[in-house]
Amino acid sequence: MSPAPGTSIRIESFKHDHSLHRIWDKTTLIHSSDAVVIGGNDRVKVTESDGREWRTREPAICTFGRGQWFNTIAMIRDDGIYYYCNIGSPFSLKGNLLSYIDYDLDVKVFPDMTYNILDEEEFLLHSQKMNYPPEVVARVQGALKEVLEWVHARRGPFQNGFVQRWYERYQLVRVDEE
Repeated sequence: MSPAPGTSIRIESFKHDHSLHRIWDKTTLIHSSDAVVIGGNDRVKVTESDGREWRTREPAICTFGRGQWFNTIAMIRDDGIYYYCNIGSPFSLKGNLLSYIDYDLDVKVFPDMTYNILDEEEFLLHSQKMNYPPEVVARVQGALKEVLEWVHARRGPFQNGFVQRWYERYQLVRVDEE
């Protein structure tokens, strides 16, 4: 059973070799269903694998589709919504911990829906270094294609009003993240 809306969850990403990649200390669970988990955070502490800590600068809505090989972080800024899409394994939510494997590739989407594909070199390096199985490489490449299709179609978190609706709900259920 998933935690209730308003519950604080921790998000952890790992690399393929199970080494820690990044931790988002507190994210408020907004919605959890058989299809999707949606959370929100604002100025949340992030810890990198090397121990370095920093805080996010703006409110964000995080969307994790069940069974999907990507997740999205929609960052709400004064000049529009920016998206950071992590290509990674389907997530696991156990208790108050959401975790997934980060497979390096990312897509940064701008408010006008143009985008940049990031970290292709890192993906190639890690796929060799950590010996990604061919099925994982195929899933990652398929997820990248799917993200770009969703951006073009304005589907899921990219559709008009999606982030605003969930941000309003987040403001109603949020827990103290300071």
